[in-house]
Parts: sequence; C-alpha cells; structure tokens
Amino acid sequence: MNDCLVVIPTYNEKENIHAIIDAVLMLESGFHLLIVDDNSPDGTGNLAREKLEEYQGRLFLEEREGKMGLGTAYIHGFRWALKRKYVYIFEMDADFSHNPEDLNKLYRVVQSDSCDLAVGSRYVTGVNVVNWPMSRVMMSFFASYYVRWITGLPINDATAGFKCYHRRVLETIPLEQIKFMGYAFQIEMKFLAWKYGFSIAEVPIVFTDRTHGQSKMTGGIIKEAIFGVIQMKAASLFRNYRQELEDAPALVEPNCLHRTDT
Repeated sequence: MNDCLVVIPTYNEKENIHAIIDAVLMLESGFHLLIVDDNSPDGTGNLAREKLEEYQGRLFLEEREGKMGLGTAYIHGFRWALKRKYVYIFEMDADFSHNPEDLNKLYRVVQSDSCDLAVGSRYVTGVNVVNWPMSRVMMSFFASYYVRWITGLPINDATAGFKCYHRRVLETIPLEQIKFMGYAFQIEMKFLAWKYGFSIAEVPIVFTDRTHGQSKMTGGIIKEAIFGVIQMKAASLFRNYRQELEDAPALVEPNCLHRTDT
C-alpha cells in the first residue's frame, strides 16, 4: 500500500512515539508514515529517528525549527505527500486517541470511490468517546453543533482530526490560504472540502483519551475556533468556489455529492 501516507505531527510525545510508529507500520496494510516534529524539547524527534532504519523506506521524519502550530505541521505533511505522489493521505494524533486499526476503515471508504474525504467520527452514531470527563465531551459535542449551525457544514464531528483525503482534495484546496493553525484548522479543512463540492463520509470510530503525555488544548485554541468559525463563514459569502474550480482547469473535478455514512 505504498500509495498511502499517514501524517502524524508531534510535540513532546516521547511516551507515545515508538509505540505509535510500531502500531501504524505493523499493520498488514503496509501504510507509510511521516512524522512532522516541531523540535520537541523532550526529544521526540530523536526517538523517532531511532526507528528510521528499522522501517527504512516506510518511515520518514521531517523536523521543523520550533513549535509552529498543528495546522502548519499538517500542511507541511500534505505538501510532502503530494510531491511524492501519494494518493491517500491520512492525518491522526500520536497519542492513541485514534486507533491505528481504524486507518483501514477510512482507507476502504475513500479507495472504493465512495467519497473524497473520510472522517473518523465520534458522533455519527451517538457519542463514542472513552475516558473524557463529561465537561470535555459536552464541549466537543456542542462545538460541532455550533459549527453546523454557523456554517451549514453537514458533519456531525466537525472538529475531528482523524481523516483520509484523496489527493485531489488537497490538490484543490489552496493550502497557502489556510488561516487557522489550531483547533479551527480541522474545521476549516472540512469546510473548504465541502464548499469545493467534494464528497465527505463520516466513518464511526471510538475515540479514547490519551493515557500518556499532555493535551495540547489551550484557551487560545478554543477562542480561535469560536471566532474563527464566524470569520470563515463570513469570508465564504464573498467567494464563488465553483468559479475557482473553473478558473483552475488542471484541478481534478470532485465527486459532487456529499453524504455521511452511518
């Protein structure tokens, strides 16, 4: 499966990095894996480098100069993947909140041409979250409701960070114009995929809170999401996404049917 690349950004994930690398690369499907590390002070990058020889040709490491935000790390990984002709490009966390075995679920949905973007959804079949306090569950659940209400985005889990893109989605979205780098990055990417007419499927997963390391959630990230959604919706009122596609004939036409799988 050398047309599939999983992108995992890291910052201070020393407790998880070896285990997540093994868990992804020992899957029978044969995924490739790119770690994008933001010069973690705890040595996460060095620990990832220790695995390069073991998984030569399948594990890759990009080290950046400092902490520049989740969104820029993913964009770095997306550009790296597109340059190397990967067709199916995944994003997931390093902390095992996303089950690596669910990568196969996301792949099957996109590879079968059922959709252009598969979202590992916590809320499409109820609330499938383990080990979160109720306050965190409610905040996440109602954040997605808020996004749907403001933007019209028909996604139950708008803030989900476990996804599989077909490369045509990332070739179409102008990555250099992505505005949000924290929590709102996940929302903006889904919103743009939807506005450009790409089909999106929500695939039920169980989300399990991290057991090692520290959460990266901050008040600033939450604030960015709350006000960023309003800014994003307002800006969209002045854009003609279909015209943008017509003005860029080299881009692959999306599957212009949105649906969610339950």
